[in-house]
Amino acid sequence: QVRLVESGGGSVQAGGSLQLSCAASGYTVRLGCMGWFRQAPGKERERVAVIGTDTSYADFVKGRFTISKDNAKDTLYLQMDLLKPEDTAMYYCAGAQWLYSCEFKFWGQGTQVTVSS
Repeated sequence: QVRLVESGGGSVQAGGSLQLSCAASGYTVRLGCMGWFRQAPGKERERVAVIGTDTSYADFVKGRFTISKDNAKDTLYLQMDLLKPEDTAMYYCAGAQWLYSCEFKFWGQGTQVTVSS
């Protein structure tokens, strides 16, 4: 059974940093495309960053967020720097069955990020 567990969320002031982690069990991160998504209250879920055969970022986080994997630990990370109040949301990690196809099948429960001005 695949399980993705996010951690690292919290409250931070604008301009600060947080690192989110997503620990996988029953899933080998090096073999699957993975991503981070977020959803703010009253808004639709949006893609933040994806790492598969390469990495991609939403325009609103380019230059501020970095997605990475630690294959030895089966863990996905999202380093978030220069945080803004509009980054406040629940952040979710997701995993696909294949590295070359980023159709996300597995989802974590989310971790809350709150950025104050």
